[in-house]
Amino acid sequence: MSERYETPEVTFFFDRLKKADTSVLTLDYDGTLAPFQVERDKAYPYAGVIPLLEKIQASGRTGIIVVSGRPVNEVQTLIAPFTGFEIWGAHGLEHQLADGTHRRVEIDPQTSSALEQAEQWMQSKDLLQRMEKKPGGIAAHWRGLPDDEIEEIRAKVLEGWEKIASHPNLKLLGFEGGLELRTIRPDKGDAIAAILDELPAETPLAFLGDDLTDEDGFRILKDRGLPILVRQEYRETAARAWLQPPQELLHFFERWLQFTEGL
Repeated sequence: MSERYETPEVTFFFDRLKKADTSVLTLDYDGTLAPFQVERDKAYPYAGVIPLLEKIQASGRTGIIVVSGRPVNEVQTLIAPFTGFEIWGAHGLEHQLADGTHRRVEIDPQTSSALEQAEQWMQSKDLLQRMEKKPGGIAAHWRGLPDDEIEEIRAKVLEGWEKIASHPNLKLLGFEGGLELRTIRPDKGDAIAAILDELPAETPLAFLGDDLTDEDGFRILKDRGLPILVRQEYRETAARAWLQPPQELLHFFERWLQFTEGL
């Protein structure tokens, strides 16, 4: 692993990990475990990720949790055959425990109505093929398109969505390859906070993510764990370490396995 990655904070974290009886590895999905794809249903994990996660889980000393903007069922489908892990989906609106227990936060009628208006706008602009409906949100995707088409779609979406985003329970977010209109809460920071609330203070926890929506989780961690940016290009972040996928990501998992197996 590069010298850039070998920071005192990372070294200290792995020292804690080696001594701990239990630990938690928390992971975003798109852009972190898997490369972005134009066809979102084909965004499978990087080669080598699943075998390493299976070994980490089998060690019995690490709980694995995925915190994603995707719905729970999409994460399960893409990450198969890996099972037995916890998932926070739709930025925390959905929560499924490792045993399959599932809950979902209900959206109030006024917020649902506003999201329906956003969908109607997409239909009126003939953009339904670029739209994705999520629990508590709606996204417009343009990854892989020429720049001029992206600007045209972006302008159309903003024309209709910016006014709707003034709703007190909604926010408009940019992400890699699109825009999302979604409920303000919960967010990934709320999911990380809920995970921390269930853990003893001494439990080592790392959260790996790439997107701006992961920053909420990075900020919540503060001194309770290690937030890590996973991304080809560095950007300003609240994370305290940076990995370039896939090789540094795989090396990180290999190192985690070595420390939790006591090697």
